[in-house]
Amino acid sequence: MNRRKVIPLVAVAAVVLAAGYGLWWWQSGRFVESTDDAYVGGDISTISAKVAGYVQEIAVQDNMRVKKGDLLVRLDARDYQAALMKASGEVDAQQAALADIAATRELQLATIAGSVAAVNAAQAMTEKTAGDNRRYGALVQTVSAQTRDYAQADYRQAVAQESKARADKSVAERQLQVLDAREKQTQAALVQAQAGLEMAKLNLGYTEIRAPFDGVIGNRRAWSGAYVSSGTQLLSLVPAQGLWVDANFKENQLAHLQAGQQAQIVADVLPGRTFTGHVVSLSPATGSRFSILPAENATGNFTKIVQRVPVRIALDGEAAKLGLLRPGLSVTVTVDEKPAP
Repeated sequence: MNRRKVIPLVAVAAVVLAAGYGLWWWQSGRFVESTDDAYVGGDISTISAKVAGYVQEIAVQDNMRVKKGDLLVRLDARDYQAALMKASGEVDAQQAALADIAATRELQLATIAGSVAAVNAAQAMTEKTAGDNRRYGALVQTVSAQTRDYAQADYRQAVAQESKARADKSVAERQLQVLDAREKQTQAALVQAQAGLEMAKLNLGYTEIRAPFDGVIGNRRAWSGAYVSSGTQLLSLVPAQGLWVDANFKENQLAHLQAGQQAQIVADVLPGRTFTGHVVSLSPATGSRFSILPAENATGNFTKIVQRVPVRIALDGEAAKLGLLRPGLSVTVTVDEKPAP
């Protein structure tokens, strides 16, 4: 082909391509922000022992899918079963003590009632002998001295009997107060024993460690026969759904980023597939501020480094489920900042 004809065609094609790119940039490209500093995340839970003991059974293996409530690890429960029986016996003992106090109270109330009757009888006798003593005392001429002495003795004896009856009644009432105090003390001990029983039940239940949610087992550290303490990490559980992406955008890309904007995600593990998501939130500080040793620039030598801010992106649909994507995978994120028409 003649060079004179080729050059104009190439020039025209270049102009068309430039115009097309310019049109695309004006309509869409200038609203797009992209970064390949992005990683898939998930709420990975570390499953730990809540009580100490020897590992009796490992019911799962690495990379095994489990459902919520499935048994993961079982500890030797014999010590905790014995503790439960002891706690149950303590509750029974306190309940029996309360029953004994209740029976003693009924007996004491009967004793008090008898004491009241004795006081009333003694008071009546005192009144009778007092009247006799006054009457015989007035009949000095007609009643012998011996009779008057007997009347006075009967009166003094009646007064003494009344005093004794009142003292017995007071003692019986005080014993009832002692029973009240014992009952309160025993009730408090019963509450404490019941709390111990509930704790023993909980500890026995903690010997069976179950999955808190659907997911996949990873990083298993537990082995049969090993002794574990409270808080020992046994394994990790990766959730079966609810994955997200943390994309680290440069600070000069944040001007128009906001929650709700649509995002496209391409994973290195599946380069031919595009996943969708949406911006959930932007971090309140740059990633370096949350590092263990934040960079300190208050020195004589300063080199400006473009900072990055983590942006949380929720994955839509099936992409949020564990399988195609996994926590820790590298992805490339493109966010469309174009405002809605």
